[in-house]
Amino acid sequence: MSMRVLVTRDELPGSGVERLAAVAEPVLWRGDGAPGPGELAALAAGADAVLALGGDPVDAALLDAAGPSLRVVALASMGYDNVDRAAAAERGVVLTHTPGVLAETTADLAFALILAARRRLGPAGASLAGGGWDVFRMHDYLGLDVHGATLGLIGYGQIGRAVARRAQGFGMRVLHHDPYSTSGDAVSTATDLDTLLARADIVSLHVPLTDATRHLVSTRELALMKPTATLISTARGGVVDEDALLRAVREGRLHSAGLDVHEREPMGAEPSPLAAEEAVVTLPHIGSATHATRAAMVDLAVDNILDVLAGLPARTAVPGTSAVPATPRIPRAGAH
Repeated sequence: MSMRVLVTRDELPGSGVERLAAVAEPVLWRGDGAPGPGELAALAAGADAVLALGGDPVDAALLDAAGPSLRVVALASMGYDNVDRAAAAERGVVLTHTPGVLAETTADLAFALILAARRRLGPAGASLAGGGWDVFRMHDYLGLDVHGATLGLIGYGQIGRAVARRAQGFGMRVLHHDPYSTSGDAVSTATDLDTLLARADIVSLHVPLTDATRHLVSTRELALMKPTATLISTARGGVVDEDALLRAVREGRLHSAGLDVHEREPMGAEPSPLAAEEAVVTLPHIGSATHATRAAMVDLAVDNILDVLAGLPARTAVPGTSAVPATPRIPRAGAH
């Protein structure tokens, strides 16, 4: 019997799905938009593997719907807060994600948000498009400098370090806070969280969403920041308390913010109130959205699936989880 792989979208960049089809039967979701939990469960029956996106809920119900044949769930995403890791561990299912292929692209986007928010590019462009640029005035569209500013990075992993390297070109001073990176380097100085918040002109978030980081930036943290500071997030929406951020911006206690991620994703016809604020740049979670990077994410997810189904350890298992299933599968000829 051919192996079955559930793929939660019918259009993915790159050639990953074609590579899967050479050794297994891809079962693709072909409906409009994203599949619901019931629709995913129906397609998952008898699957040996699942290729999912970062926003797809991978919970006990989906794992049980697949049944005992399920060996691996591969996310085409660096984040994995959408996965019930405990449920996967109980069922012996390998979980993988895609680190190492999207850091540089996401760092580009983080810097774009820094520039757009600090220099008020959104309001300036909207004024031009609306016919408001009728005369040159010295006081119009004034923003704040990025060059020479102090950048504070909360999280100093792959993406945070890539942002720090870009900051060197702008002559910025860089600070970072990360419990796993407590020493400085040639680019950045390590410090505690409160000192970073108080000293930074720009605070950029690069941490996963966990119980410990949910609403890591809320009322207290925003109060520590300068009123001329900018908050940037390309991490996960739940890391920022959006109600607290909205109050800080509206009350003039924070100069600006740039958000690529949001507590509610996707938003549909009812966007967050932050999207209407002139001082806030909002984007629809496009940090990794280039042709090359999205294709590389799918390819790495497929590599993980092929390795596990061939009886090999996953290349990039989610941190703290096993790279091999509880009951290793007998390798199939030509599986990898």
